Amino acid sequence: MSRNIKDYLVIGLKGMAMGAADVVPGVSGGTIAFISGIYEELLGSISNVNLGLFKTLKKEGFKAAWTQLNGNFLASLFLGIFVSIVSLAKAIKYLLENEPVLLWSFFFGLVLASIIYIAKQITKWNVLSFVVLILGAFLAYYITTLNPLVSESSSPIFMFIAGAIAICAMILPGISGSFILVLLGAYKPVLNALNNKDFKTILIFMAGAVIGLLTFSRVLKWLFKHYKNYTLAALTGFIIGSLNKIWPWKETLTWRTNSHGVEVPFNQQSVTPFSFDGDAQLTMAIVLAVIGFAIILGMERLAVQKK
Repeated sequence: MSRNIKDYLVIGLKGMAMGAADVVPGVSGGTIAFISGIYEELLGSISNVNLGLFKTLKKEGFKAAWTQLNGNFLASLFLGIFVSIVSLAKAIKYLLENEPVLLWSFFFGLVLASIIYIAKQITKWNVLSFVVLILGAFLAYYITTLNPLVSESSSPIFMFIAGAIAICAMILPGISGSFILVLLGAYKPVLNALNNKDFKTILIFMAGAVIGLLTFSRVLKWLFKHYKNYTLAALTGFIIGSLNKIWPWKETLTWRTNSHGVEVPFNQQSVTPFSFDGDAQLTMAIVLAVIGFAIILGMERLAVQKK
């Protein structure tokens, strides 16, 4: 595929959108990748990391291997993700702590529109498609209702497995990898390892993430190739079920003390804006949800015009 600098800048911006989503525990960067039209290329590029790539590197050199990897695409995308996480993490953290209803409302509208977008990619609906969609929705909803594990382990095996599972969630539209880390009780150990510069734990976690990413991307690529409609139906259902996690109005049932000694919500449940304990900010929340919804519709129209 022939691309110019402008194309790679656009890919970098899509990476920034993915990074911003991944910072929020509950929003998946995979969802952003899908609605921005780069999901299948991302899966294909990641799955290119195999023995054949190293053979090409050995026989034909770095340039041929880089082309086989689709390196320019991956470099632009991951650079955008990195820049976004570094630059937007503090802003999103501030919004999560001070304006959670408004932030969640925007993402709720964005993800709601993405359901329609992904469902429209399904070319043939049948009974099995609906069954897969419903099962995906129930599974995702069930995951959002699970209580996070209280015990927090930092053993090498646990950190390796946590990395593998979290990265799978990160590229799967729906639940975010950071939310899965919270559920597993691995969020705090990973944060502590980063803060304490515990490179051994970080490397073990990253090794698990790399293995999980390379394995799961191949599985998803195979499913898209052989059962695309059913895979899309499952992903649509998964995102529908995950809406519970990003519902703007929550009631906190229990609290926990984070690594900075600050009390943060531990277990929450969704409530109506009318029974919300605090300022529901209903008008502004609706406005932001509509803006998020409109952004996806705008992206879809641009994609259609480009085609």
